[in-house]
Amino acid sequence: MLLIPCPYCGARDQTEFGYGGEAHRARPTDSDRMSDAQWAHYVFMRKNTKGVFAERWVHAAGCRKWFNALRNTATDEILAVYRMGEPPPGGFTDGLPTPAGEPAIGSGNDGSTVALGAFDPGAGGDRP
Repeated sequence: MLLIPCPYCGARDQTEFGYGGEAHRARPTDSDRMSDAQWAHYVFMRKNTKGVFAERWVHAAGCRKWFNALRNTATDEILAVYRMGEPPPGGFTDGLPTPAGEPAIGSGNDGSTVALGAFDPGAGGDRP
């Protein structure tokens, strides 16, 4: 069970909340002058951060208020919550370790140093 701390009501079960996507994403003021490609980029392209990510949440089965949260997407740990319109709290970086210790970006396999011919079946592990 994931407990999400609502800044208005306190910690509640995740089933009471709805996910609202990436936080701090302003709607373009000149959308009527945007090309289809520019509008599609705004609508569909989002960050896919592995690590600390600012998200919007709504307490749908509680106070029904929207708020922002900083969540480590690799561990699902909620690091901080704050009200809409407030800046994100500082002190959190994208460099938080993930459960397996891999880097925040990528799969953890350094493709530039892994050679398919260098695989040693006796060493264990998965084939790169």
